[in-house]
Amino acid sequence: MQYLKRNLKSIKCLLTVSDKDALNAKERHDLMVINEVYRQQSLLYRAKTHSIPGKIVSIAQPHIRPIARGKARAAFEFGAKISASITEHGMLYIDRMQWEPYNEGEDLPMQAEKYKQRFGRYPASIHADKIYRTRDNRLFCSEHGIRLSGPHLGRPPLKTPENARALRAIRRIERSDEAIRQAIEGGFGRLKRKMTLANVYEKLKATSEVTIMVCFFLANCEKILRDLFVSFLELLELTLEFLKDRANAAPMGILLCQLGWKSC
Repeated sequence: MQYLKRNLKSIKCLLTVSDKDALNAKERHDLMVINEVYRQQSLLYRAKTHSIPGKIVSIAQPHIRPIARGKARAAFEFGAKISASITEHGMLYIDRMQWEPYNEGEDLPMQAEKYKQRFGRYPASIHADKIYRTRDNRLFCSEHGIRLSGPHLGRPPLKTPENARALRAIRRIERSDEAIRQAIEGGFGRLKRKMTLANVYEKLKATSEVTIMVCFFLANCEKILRDLFVSFLELLELTLEFLKDRANAAPMGILLCQLGWKSC
């Protein structure tokens, strides 16, 4: 820290006596970031802590923040944090994208309101992770007639002959919700593998955000094209069945005339 302080002081003295264009734009940006890194590290050293708001971990990408994940592979991840949603039709939406760490569990009311803005109504049900199943989110869903997936709060009821059928229905719904959750996780996995969302190597904040949005856009385009192809196959099957029925019901000469063939 002392060597860095000395070097920064020397650079400042040289800049005061040199031409104002001695440094180019990138060098001025890097110098500003290094000064901020020195300020943050000095505060961390004096406070004897390892955490500070807006902590810079990269001089080339000062907008990136460490995000604690607690995973076995890596305790921290670096990159944009995204709150995304998938509708019942399989379309993906980015509801929030931010580089600073935040609690995504607080985004559920905002995401429900955005769903209403897009489709004119609240969703019938929301299938979310455990982090979204807070008391505030449960209260919001109950007030707006939304069913939030997952078990209810409190002790589970004891099984009795009177409530056995109701408990079986609840478990059936929970298994269905879990299956939908797996499909949602699969959609995000496809984004990372096929749409290269896990390999965003752009350095600038703006270009990184554009790349992430393009990944979601391409995933939605693929979904639309897949649905159109399936609809085309279904229409083709119905057309072939119709022609087959007409061929069995009418003489061949009349059928050819109706199709507009010159052999008539």
